Amino acid sequence: FVVYRVPYKKNYKEKISSGKHFHNVLCLSEAKGMDIKMKRYMNAALLYAVLAMAGGVFYREFTKFTGFTAKTTLSVIHTHYFMLGMAVFLLLLLLEKNFSFTGPKTGRILAVYHTGLNLTVLMLAVRGILQVLGTPLSSSINAAISGVAGIGHILLGTGLVLLLLQIRRFMEK
Repeated sequence: FVVYRVPYKKNYKEKISSGKHFHNVLCLSEAKGMDIKMKRYMNAALLYAVLAMAGGVFYREFTKFTGFTAKTTLSVIHTHYFMLGMAVFLLLLLLEKNFSFTGPKTGRILAVYHTGLNLTVLMLAVRGILQVLGTPLSSSINAAISGVAGIGHILLGTGLVLLLLQIRRFMEK
């Protein structure tokens, strides 16, 4: 992914090595050296953007198909994936580029974060589909859905706090 390509010039290498060239600021290509960590953050952001759009389309089409007009938890899948998925990983990409905060524990922390986010959204989808279909829930099934969603939120919050602590630790160095 190249944001800006500089035409070949005689003093091109001098400009690049000076660090004052536009290309050094915005280029995320292999020429600049986007490492595997940054690629993973970008791929995660892209995946969550696609999932957010799919969630929004599913909400719109499923409620339209069933003629459902009331409020449902399907409506928030789109925003959960955009903000807690795509936006967070784009911010992590920028932070990694500037501070190189990714350490040996980051993979485990992100696994907790991904699990929490996807578990939360899965339970939003389950509850939303049941709401749209008008399926009556027993109190135990309702509690189970809420409990699993709560576990997802706990994992998501834990992953976020651990990630912020790791970023702070690397910024202090």
